[in-house]
Amino acid sequence: MKQYLCSVVLLLLSVATAYADEYRPAYLELQQRSAEDYAVLWKVPTRGLDKKLPLQVVFTNDIKIIKPISRTIVAGAFIERSIISRHGGLAGTTITIAGLTAISSEVLVRIHRLDSSTDVLRLTPAMPAFVVTSAPHRWDVAKTYLVFGAEHIWQGIDHLLFVACLIFIAGSWRRILITITGFSIAHSITLTLAALALIQVPVPPVEAVIALSIVFLAREIAQPQRDTLTWRYPILVSATFGLLHGFGFAAALGDIGLPQAEIPAALLAFNVGVEIGQIAFVSVLMAIVWIVTSLLKAMQHLPYWQKPQGAIAPPVDGLTWLEKPIAYAVGGITMFWMIERIIIFWG
Repeated sequence: MKQYLCSVVLLLLSVATAYADEYRPAYLELQQRSAEDYAVLWKVPTRGLDKKLPLQVVFTNDIKIIKPISRTIVAGAFIERSIISRHGGLAGTTITIAGLTAISSEVLVRIHRLDSSTDVLRLTPAMPAFVVTSAPHRWDVAKTYLVFGAEHIWQGIDHLLFVACLIFIAGSWRRILITITGFSIAHSITLTLAALALIQVPVPPVEAVIALSIVFLAREIAQPQRDTLTWRYPILVSATFGLLHGFGFAAALGDIGLPQAEIPAALLAFNVGVEIGQIAFVSVLMAIVWIVTSLLKAMQHLPYWQKPQGAIAPPVDGLTWLEKPIAYAVGGITMFWMIERIIIFWG
């Protein structure tokens, strides 16, 4: 089974060269200052060095801008600030993100009210507008954060590479289940503790060590010895590094923010979303392995696949020869990530 994982890891690597754990949606924040006034923060990521994504916030005609828009460029993003006003507040009005339907991007929206309640929404090309409500509904908060969690694990290529390497090392179905369960429990613990501010660690060093964890697994796969502690007890590695990956998830959740009135629901939903995304990835990975294995076994019985008298048998055992090159590729790319992340907090 292991050799067929190589093709999937190779696919992940092709995506990983583009980005690792990169989650940069546009961001709209509305901070209520009085019954009628709101401070607006509109943050749009740059495309390349200085090109702004073609996105624009569109308010209804009855909303007035009482403070002109100020524009700055900070840390790879265009930032606009203004103050708007509407008689009776924003409840019931529609806010649209023009241009969102034409590009593959998302917009995170946060609305802070005077009563300390917070709305968090996610806008997509399929849903580029929303109606401001008077108060957030718990079920809506849970659905939003469930999607956030699932999307984060799928967009976190470094987390997916780590899980793929764990599956490769675990090998059997039973060991895979135990190993992934250990990883899930571990990162759930630190995600919860960090999100509740019970434990606080600096994000850049954690991100560097997360990259190091993949380098470590790549080295284990590349070396010929299969009797190390990692190969014998992969759950020890998955649980140990899982604690660090949990801090990485918490950092992403921190960027989104938690609604103060619905912290338990949002945190639980995000955690469940991460697990759903992880289970989906493992399921897809194992399904691909099963399909490829079944096809290769079936091909052995085809006439053109039979070994002629005295000829060399075709390489039905799959992609074993790719194990070491892919291990080196994974290690090389994640080593680059690690150095890049170290430079961030040392530079």
